[in-house]
Amino acid sequence: MKYFHLITLLLLFACKNESQDISTGPLSGTMDDLVTRFYESFEKPTLDTISDAFIHEYISPSEKEVLSTRYWNFEVDVPVTVSIMRDKDQQTIPFWLAPSGFEKTALTVKNSHSTYEVWQKKFNQGSVDLGINGFDKHRPVYFVGVAPQNERDEVTITPIFPENQHIETFDVGAFTYHDWDGLTLTEVPDQLKGHQLLTTIRGRAREAHLIGAFRNSDFPSSTSPDQVMLTWSGEPSTTVDIQWRTAPEIQSSQVRYWKAENSDTLTQSGNAKIMEDRLLENDRYIQRYTANLSGLTPGTTYQYQVGSDQGVWTDAETFKTAAQSPSPFSFVWFGDVHNTDTWGDLIHQADEKHPDNSFYIIAGDLVNTGLHRDDWDQLFGYAGKTISRRPLMAVPGNHDSQDGLGAWMYEDMFSFPDNGPDGFNPERTYSFTYQNALYLMLDATLPNAPQTAWMEKVLQENTSDWVFVVTHFPPYNAVEPYETLIEEWVPVFDKYSVDMVMGGHFHYYMRSKPLVDSKISSDPSVGTRYVISIGTKGKNKEAPKGEYADVQFEAEFLYQHMEIDGKKLRYTSYNLDGEVVDQFSIEK
Repeated sequence: MKYFHLITLLLLFACKNESQDISTGPLSGTMDDLVTRFYESFEKPTLDTISDAFIHEYISPSEKEVLSTRYWNFEVDVPVTVSIMRDKDQQTIPFWLAPSGFEKTALTVKNSHSTYEVWQKKFNQGSVDLGINGFDKHRPVYFVGVAPQNERDEVTITPIFPENQHIETFDVGAFTYHDWDGLTLTEVPDQLKGHQLLTTIRGRAREAHLIGAFRNSDFPSSTSPDQVMLTWSGEPSTTVDIQWRTAPEIQSSQVRYWKAENSDTLTQSGNAKIMEDRLLENDRYIQRYTANLSGLTPGTTYQYQVGSDQGVWTDAETFKTAAQSPSPFSFVWFGDVHNTDTWGDLIHQADEKHPDNSFYIIAGDLVNTGLHRDDWDQLFGYAGKTISRRPLMAVPGNHDSQDGLGAWMYEDMFSFPDNGPDGFNPERTYSFTYQNALYLMLDATLPNAPQTAWMEKVLQENTSDWVFVVTHFPPYNAVEPYETLIEEWVPVFDKYSVDMVMGGHFHYYMRSKPLVDSKISSDPSVGTRYVISIGTKGKNKEAPKGEYADVQFEAEFLYQHMEIDGKKLRYTSYNLDGEVVDQFSIEK
């Protein structure tokens, strides 16, 4: 985490925009057309076995030109030598490298993960146009060094594509990948030291990925609406958001809803958005809808259906708005769930065991790969109707925001409050209040420091009896304590008496003793409890138990049921067999 502050502050804007630029650049359009032709020409057995040689026989000269020159572009104001550091473990050398004039040198560059061979070429003043890393998904993609040919010159690099690029000084200790800031260079030859180093993101390996790339969804869309899900972006007592999915040919879809005790029906159109996963062979495009219902009556049960005149309507489901004034309620939360079918069993168990549960929370890593829509299809498919009856609130984990390409698919899937820090991606960090409890949903995959001031402002204005924080990375853990979180956020948790911080990431169970200033509180009624839980398969079985831990054990597939009655809280953790594995209570 040495470079965490530097990288994240840069990438909050630069890397965010870089991923957006990449998705709309000339290479993206070429790959879209190429994949479309593949689908039109070949069946699944062929797509699953295509090779590098096959692709080169198939692509046109104009496509090859784009793939050779439009992956990475910048301008230099003096003649330069450009170095490309290519991972030696990548089996296929980028096809354009030697034909474009790059020559392999005897130099190598190393970090703790890879050894890179160095290829070099001299360029005149003007544009430098570089090609793809390959048609495989080799994550340690190449990075670039630039130096003036005349040592007396100073070179200015002007980024073209991606629009936002970061430049380091080439030396031992420099990082190369935005999405792995702790991976730094350990060996750099003297000939390259002091050159300008253009960093990149490992996610760029996905841009031209074709070999072994094609996937299928176990839950493809159809003309019938499915993946019906409740969330909140507004006040839980008077609003609810309903999301669902159809095949793209359904051009419009609506919600009709009514109070359970009468039949006066209201209708709300869904806002539609086409989502594409071009490598999802059997379900490349879907239509995703969101309807924001407002003006609801507090403490009231409603029924609703979604559908359209073009298609069918779902069976009626119910939801209940929060009470206007505090009354007893409960919620269920999970650590990482990773779109497994067994987690589906777990949430169905929670749904049946706690029929009065008001909503669900997931503390990040909802899926394995946030850029694969078939993973999201599994998440919603296994959850079934549980999330059509009670809202699901979440924060992103590192798997939801993967390979430096952002969490755009996560953002498109959910409708959460847009009340987070200025300049942040909306709905990634946010807050909501349910009756007498405030929930701070913090995206720990984004820069920590800019969230601190926002969090403090929310807490200053808070009048709720209970304060819960949900964030994927747990500050205190036995694997990799997050010093940055402890420095930035724990003092705020202490100052405003946050009751509990709920996290995941490490796939074991831990509940801390009440902590103040990272120390065990002498008064059990004072301090914040930190909990790590796990809603998927376990690991880190040998994690040592720290002094801060009250309860710790290896575990998998747990959920926590939290009951709040005024100033009393009862906490119970259950396993997949329905057994109680941990329990305690707090009374203020």
